[in-house]
Amino acid sequence: MIRQVRIKRRDVPRSLPEGLHPVAARVLAARGLKQAPDYSLAGLLPPSLGGMDQACRLLHQAIVDNQSILVVGDFDADGATGTALAVRGLRAMGARRVGWLTPDRVRHGYGLGTQLVSEIPDPVPDLILTVDQGVSSVEGVALARQRGMRVIVTDHHLPSEQLPAADAIINPQLPGERFPSACLAGVGVMFYLLMGLRAHVRDQGGFAGKQPRLDAWLDLVALGTVADLVPLDENNRRLVHQGLMRIRAGRCSPGVRYLLEVAGRNLRHVTAADLGFAAAPRLNAAGRLDDMGIGVRCLLAESESEAHAIAGQLDALNRERQSIQAEMQELAEEQAEEQARRLAEQTRGQPNGLCVFDPDWHSGVVGLVAGRLMDRLQRPVVAFAPADATGGLLKGSARSPAGIHMRDLLVEIDTRQPGLIDRFGGHARAAGLSLSSANLESFRECFDNILESREFGEDVVWSDGALDGHWLTTETAEALDRAGPWGQTWPAPLFDDRFQVQERREVGSGHLKLRLKPLDGGASVDAIAFGAGRLCYQELPDPLHVAYALEVNRWKGQSRPQLRILYLVDRD
Repeated sequence: MIRQVRIKRRDVPRSLPEGLHPVAARVLAARGLKQAPDYSLAGLLPPSLGGMDQACRLLHQAIVDNQSILVVGDFDADGATGTALAVRGLRAMGARRVGWLTPDRVRHGYGLGTQLVSEIPDPVPDLILTVDQGVSSVEGVALARQRGMRVIVTDHHLPSEQLPAADAIINPQLPGERFPSACLAGVGVMFYLLMGLRAHVRDQGGFAGKQPRLDAWLDLVALGTVADLVPLDENNRRLVHQGLMRIRAGRCSPGVRYLLEVAGRNLRHVTAADLGFAAAPRLNAAGRLDDMGIGVRCLLAESESEAHAIAGQLDALNRERQSIQAEMQELAEEQAEEQARRLAEQTRGQPNGLCVFDPDWHSGVVGLVAGRLMDRLQRPVVAFAPADATGGLLKGSARSPAGIHMRDLLVEIDTRQPGLIDRFGGHARAAGLSLSSANLESFRECFDNILESREFGEDVVWSDGALDGHWLTTETAEALDRAGPWGQTWPAPLFDDRFQVQERREVGSGHLKLRLKPLDGGASVDAIAFGAGRLCYQELPDPLHVAYALEVNRWKGQSRPQLRILYLVDRD
């Protein structure tokens, strides 16, 4: 359901980038660009991350000595793409004994935990290479080395005070790291390690034949980067842009191709949003409900038939995930309404934050529930589910709006009440934690007390302003798409204006379809508001003020402009 917001319009500099569609130039200028973006690979930052030299020496020696390497990823899309990239890249560099492993979300939990390490069968691999995890795995790394394995950690999460005693650590978030971009996703860190390793092998006289082309796997880098919601700084935009270009040209792995195709996406017109909202959820469904190994196998599949079959399996898992999430979301909304009702009775206003829990919830889906609630309430939300059949341990997933650093908030709770939280980690906007079920109420109380002293800004959305009716065309929409990719901290173009509603009807599963007329006399245009079907039967303001994205609706060979309504403007 779309929510009502207040709109603030971005200032647009007088000087606009040259050589672009006027609307695209205006949007990019409002984001600080003074010239047309150059996303060529030549502009990529060099592989100068700390720990790179030691990691490359270890990996090269392992390749030369035919040692066994075990890639251990994470159970999300970033971890899966990074794992597939590592396996493909190491094999292309000459490694002949490369295996991979992904933790089980429920049994192992996050990271290179001691249980996962203890389950690695003898004879153990010579070297463990982590992907998208490991910087907080102090005990797991220690056990791995005790068992005779060397460990290289590649990660991008914020480190704890104590770092693991790994043989090498590569992480752009480490204290003192001078790499110019701290925003790399886990798959991006792995891509940079492969860049460094290729240069190292070349300098050591390797590659008697042709050296591997790393850009062949940029589809994996783009998918993992978008899926993990890392900030799209210039370097990440370059990686995502190059990956999208290869996908659109059909030069991508069979797994990525069929993840998009089972979602009904046309490869020639794939956008970053398609990676984030179509391919990534199907990949993540494996880690949430089953085994992320299914997702890795999809991305490693060489044959079209194998990739198609596994993508179909992931699509089925995603439909199951959607059903589970819908049931959980309904219960979470009821809990949120009950808490708001109690606070209203006490004249305490809106809730500062929200902790929700149900003993029947699935721990793999709580993050999605928390995210949906946070988006609607614009307040920090933590959703908990039992970690195992006993219910004695809870796993929580936390999401926060801009202005509240979720991991720092958990650090403050841990400082105030040591031992209340068993484990936690994450980023500014998303984090994970585990605690005893007996501590849930104490956590809720501490969580609420801390947030009570925080100020929450008004629910304001930034807009790129109004568009004259003559700009509401497929040409404009395509120009905006070419100016991307768009994503975290590099927001997609969002416009707002008033329209006369000429037609409206409910379509599909509760969506609102509209025919809108610009007030400046421009041609009428189609619009859709997903999940807002109930507005079809309610009185709407006349004119209707909405915030929207301009896109191309391609259907049966026809292309037409369409406004995707994201918000109703609260008041002017």
